Amino acid sequence: MSSLSLRVGFIAALVVAVFAVLTALALERAFRESAAQALDERLHAQLYLLMGVTEVDEDGRVTLPERLPEARLMLPGSGLVAEVRAPDGTQLWTSPSALGHGPEGDDFPFLVSLTVHWELSEGLHPLEFRVREDRAAFEAQISGYRQSLWGWLVALAVLLLAAQAFALHQGLKPLRRVARELRAVERGHQAGLQGHYPVELRGLTENLNALVRHERAQLARYRDALSDLAHSLKTPLAVLRGTLDTRELDRAQVLEQLERMERIVAYQLQRAATSGRSALTVPVPVKPLVERLATTLAKVYPEHDVAFESRVPGDLQFRGNEGDFMELMGNLLDNAWKHGGSRVRVDAGPDGKRLELAVCDNGPGIPPDQIPTILSRGGRLDEQVPGQGIGLAVVADIVAAYEGRIEIDRGPLDGTRVRVWLPSG
Repeated sequence: MSSLSLRVGFIAALVVAVFAVLTALALERAFRESAAQALDERLHAQLYLLMGVTEVDEDGRVTLPERLPEARLMLPGSGLVAEVRAPDGTQLWTSPSALGHGPEGDDFPFLVSLTVHWELSEGLHPLEFRVREDRAAFEAQISGYRQSLWGWLVALAVLLLAAQAFALHQGLKPLRRVARELRAVERGHQAGLQGHYPVELRGLTENLNALVRHERAQLARYRDALSDLAHSLKTPLAVLRGTLDTRELDRAQVLEQLERMERIVAYQLQRAATSGRSALTVPVPVKPLVERLATTLAKVYPEHDVAFESRVPGDLQFRGNEGDFMELMGNLLDNAWKHGGSRVRVDAGPDGKRLELAVCDNGPGIPPDQIPTILSRGGRLDEQVPGQGIGLAVVADIVAAYEGRIEIDRGPLDGTRVRVWLPSG
């Protein structure tokens, strides 16, 4: 079944049907046992009444009055038969209701008997009193109860199914609203899921809204990167065109512009590839990645002889894409390694609900008047500070994609300190 309503409705109907059948069987069995016990008690009571009106003379003859205490014993075909027997099985008396029935008929399955030693002048005279009843009255009682029971159970089952259908319709209403809003989002009629949803669905709707925002931010980054790429390539392309128009080809200038274009393309591709914040990402451990980057940079720049220090807790996590974190920290550490002097230190820790990272060095630092240009959003690559500008522009873009914050100031090592705040795990 592709429909959740049909699936739940079918299961509910099956449960109600099984419950009704088992309940009917259990109640019918209990009623049958109770009715059989009541019948046995009633037959014993009739047996004692019969013994109370019985008279036995000295010759052992049994006589009972014409008007018996139980009216059914006087009616032929009433289904109730009484008799008195001698010890050898000889019938001494039979009620008028036994007319047309044999003494041991199979249609009288219910039987109670009691042997009494009647006291006569000659001594004790044993007599067996027996009362029998046929099955018809008992089965009629059971049948009536069964019909009434099934009628009520069917009515109750219909009522339960109607209540279940109503509860299911009301319970699934938020899901239907989610589907309608998602269709509206797909058609561009609204920006995200806007309804007030129950607690059980709030996580789903929040994640869906986060996914929609993430996809739209990714698409915006693609558009911005392409636009910036086209804008940034205009200048080097114009320089190349002017060089080709001259009679003498300036090889050094061509190589410079080609290298510049290569940096522009790499930077814009990195901006477009940044994943950005998403609620569906797996937390990434910070300390191993920082140590791996430091080990790599020590091998890439052995001539710098940098003393590296890490102050990153082992349980600290970053909630985002591992590639984005490597690109961010890689650019920060690369700048610090190349321009930061002989000491580099990484401080990290939680800051409320965010992760704070700080890369400090003891280098000359970045001039304060160039910091806004470096961190300005949408600044073109050819406007960046040489050396450090490219990496910090990439860092700023990644931080913006994660809705974080970045600051540059003078740090505890008397050099540049770059601090970023990102979502934590």
